[in-house]
Amino acid sequence: MKLTYYGHSTVEIQTNGKTLLFDPFITPNELARHIDVNALKPDYILISHGHGDHIADLLPIQKNSGAKVICIAEIAGWLGNQGVADAHGMNIGGSYTFDFGKVKMVYALHSSSMPDGSYGGVPAGFVIYAEGKKVYFAGDTALTYDMKLLAEEDLSWAILPIGDNYTMGIDDAIKAASFINCKDIVGVHYDTFPVIKIDKEEAEEKFIKAGLNLKLPAIGETIDLL
Repeated sequence: MKLTYYGHSTVEIQTNGKTLLFDPFITPNELARHIDVNALKPDYILISHGHGDHIADLLPIQKNSGAKVICIAEIAGWLGNQGVADAHGMNIGGSYTFDFGKVKMVYALHSSSMPDGSYGGVPAGFVIYAEGKKVYFAGDTALTYDMKLLAEEDLSWAILPIGDNYTMGIDDAIKAASFINCKDIVGVHYDTFPVIKIDKEEAEEKFIKAGLNLKLPAIGETIDLL
């Protein structure tokens, strides 16, 4: 299983011969200007919520790739109105098995609306079960006690926001790692805007002190989720 970081909260996971792209926000992100969006051909696009900094490139990438979109039911309905027929709507607590593995939709504490102001359902995270691994993509979320429900999942990796202001910051992400009982963390949702800029060295030191392994891949870098 491999993970490629495309900036902000956009990550790609390659597993069981399929490519999963999460929360595509690339072309408006100056930090990711070297990424060719047209080269991205995911089999699935997973959307945590409807904010523009998570779906800016959703429609063009979906059209270019024919990817199935996995999202909350209300976003699936919105996509239907945009001409996207291949959307798999889910809701919190539900799971479904696809050809690459199983996806469970879990709670995220945030807000959500679509770019046109319409209702985007509730925000969500995902747990991906594939290749004998369990990977948690938290989406945009605050620290919440509901994360403790994941503690018995024996998560392999967790992809957590760490930029603060709009989501958890570094200290709360460390608490979240404790709540979910996962030591291997990929940090996302930082540096894109001035209010979420972090000190990477400080973040890494804090995670190490907490006994955690924090990965902060460069934009465009691929790492193995061992």
